[in-house]
Amino acid sequence: MKGMKRQSIVLAVATPLLAWMCSPPVNARAHPTVGGSLPAGAYLGKWDLTVSTPTQERPSWIEVSEDHGRLDGLMVGLWGHATPTAFRINRGAIEFSVPEDSGFPDGTRLRGRLVNGQLVGTATAPNGASWQWTGRPEPTLGRKGVPKWGKPIRLFDGKDLAGWTFTDPTQASAWSVEGGTLIKHGRGSEIVTIGRFRDFKLHVEFNCGPMANSGVYLRGRYEVQIETNAAQEPPNRRMGSIYGYITPNPPVPRTPNVWRAYDITLVGRTVTVVEDGRTVIDHREIPGVTGGPLNTDEGSPGPIYLQGTEDGQVKFRNIVITPAE
Repeated sequence: MKGMKRQSIVLAVATPLLAWMCSPPVNARAHPTVGGSLPAGAYLGKWDLTVSTPTQERPSWIEVSEDHGRLDGLMVGLWGHATPTAFRINRGAIEFSVPEDSGFPDGTRLRGRLVNGQLVGTATAPNGASWQWTGRPEPTLGRKGVPKWGKPIRLFDGKDLAGWTFTDPTQASAWSVEGGTLIKHGRGSEIVTIGRFRDFKLHVEFNCGPMANSGVYLRGRYEVQIETNAAQEPPNRRMGSIYGYITPNPPVPRTPNVWRAYDITLVGRTVTVVEDGRTVIDHREIPGVTGGPLNTDEGSPGPIYLQGTEDGQVKFRNIVITPAE
């Protein structure tokens, strides 16, 4: 994923929704003061959001924290990356403006209240259009004991796309299978495994062309970045990062047209990423969903998906997953 160029997961949308999603958003107001009848502490924490747009439900995410009597935090919008966001409590409800590059229209504000332990609210655009949204507390995803690993499953056999599907079949032509390799030729659909997985070890080899971008989404919610076109981005949005959250250390080389491999272990929300035999992320906790998740149902198993909505050619081969039993 590459921040400002991020497209929606489903490219074919109704015209009113497309206009709504393409407007540039506005910065959140800095450091609003906590106030109102409901204690701010009731809203603190991480929340998995679902926004009900006119054609489909779209995932989002917020983290609300308090610092010296002021509410601050992060937001992942309909796409993009985790971005600092300011919150306030007004008459018992939480309010905030969407940050830049989040997929919401310019000036959109979200307002919600706690109802039976969940957030329920409305997103309102300056033109008066509004959409309902809900938020659930983010699950911890803890696992007891050490995983027992099952048998490896080859997700891509080098022959065809059996076991995969497209989020937008009208854009499937951006992908092909050639000489045992799965190739993304440019912008198109995401390609998603039919199988769903909870905890696993994943091996994937990739070759990123010049000025290209893709990503491997774990459970369809957490992106391990692949790119050669994000030199201007912060380190936590470059090759090998958990997009927008975790920076690889040491940095992953960004040389184009070179085959390299990720070996990724995901247990609960703890991730380890090994690039060509070097551990670059070591048992780090993923704070929340990254931009572009299929959903925010973090407590459920999810697919592996390869990002297709970014620029350039990226090749994949030897995609093997070993689920935990």
